[in-house]
Amino acid sequence: MKKSNYLLRMVMLAMFVALGVVISPILRVEGMCPMAHLINVTCAVFMGPAYAFLCAVLIGVIRMMIMGIPPLALTGAVFGATLSGIFYKLSKGKIIAAVLGEIIGTGIIGAIVSYPVMTYLWGKEGLTWFFYVPSFIMGTLIGGSIAFVLLLRLKATGQLKKIQDALKDVPRSEDKAA
Repeated sequence: MKKSNYLLRMVMLAMFVALGVVISPILRVEGMCPMAHLINVTCAVFMGPAYAFLCAVLIGVIRMMIMGIPPLALTGAVFGATLSGIFYKLSKGKIIAAVLGEIIGTGIIGAIVSYPVMTYLWGKEGLTWFFYVPSFIMGTLIGGSIAFVLLLRLKATGQLKKIQDALKDVPRSEDKAA
């Protein structure tokens, strides 16, 4: 029977979610949550787009339930987290591509999707389609820059590859021998 590193990936995902919930209030104003973007990009680079999406959903739901955050916690995270992972994979491991995916996914797509959610579901008045774009882009630039520096440092020391290899969705060599 083949064993994989499923448990390690679940623990890492849980750690990202916990960290995202705890640090998200730092620098947060409505429509701008830079620390969430730090988590999105880092999770996307470590674990890929599916885990980054799941992480963003879990953080958003927990923040909405516990902290009373509006649905911006979801609309402002899931697109960026997913695109961050996709862009990182398509670029064959370029960290700047992951940051760009977060900026486009959250700063533009997530911001535009937030308009109908906040207007029709949340009852906010006086918004336009591009109302959240400036604050979402500022948040992604701040959080994405922090993630970029962190990930570049991990890459320079060789730790990024070690972390990614440990989290790969394939049986590890010692598991194959078992």
